[in-house]
Amino acid sequence: MGNKIRIAIDGPSGAGKSTIAKRVAKQLGIDYIDTGAMYRAVGYKIIKKQIDLNDTKSLTEMLAETEIDFVNGDIILDGEIINDKIRTNEISKMASDVSALQAVRDKLIDIQREMGQAKSVVMDGRDIGTNVLKEAEYKFFMTASVQERARRRWLELSEKGEKVDLAKVEADIIQRDHKDSTRKINPLKKAEDAIDLDTTGMSIDEVTNNILEVIKWQ
Repeated sequence: MGNKIRIAIDGPSGAGKSTIAKRVAKQLGIDYIDTGAMYRAVGYKIIKKQIDLNDTKSLTEMLAETEIDFVNGDIILDGEIINDKIRTNEISKMASDVSALQAVRDKLIDIQREMGQAKSVVMDGRDIGTNVLKEAEYKFFMTASVQERARRRWLELSEKGEKVDLAKVEADIIQRDHKDSTRKINPLKKAEDAIDLDTTGMSIDEVTNNILEVIKWQ
């Protein structure tokens, strides 16, 4: 693939963004940028260096010396591949805590934009097309009915052995939608130049092919 392209995939929780983004990236031979893993990477480094989240000075200095990249599916923190090291419950909690810090968000958005400038990428999230990669060549807003998204999430959790109530999963998704779309900083919304993609009733292959066809013919 000759020209550099940036593909932004936004949408609500449970729309299948990450699954599709990974598939599209693999088909195109470009890097998938897992923005959630980036927060895990920062959380991992904070724990490793034993930094207090309230210690603004130490946090700022640590962020200034932090480099994150994705190459061939690996997440690389300061030159070290950390794929398996960031998938623990401790890291998950810390990732959630650090994602609320504006300094961390600003740093990671800067890195994400640098990646978009340096190479072809597929990136998914809530505000990629509206904030992180405003100049992306391709933007998609992926959604599905609340019922469909709840069913997918319920199946995913059930396959992991977790006993969950479908109605509770649906209620959680409705609450998450409201939170994401009403937050003050970069709320979830469709970019004006994004293509709507309702995946209700569609298979993973169908959604992937739909996106690839748009990229091929535009």
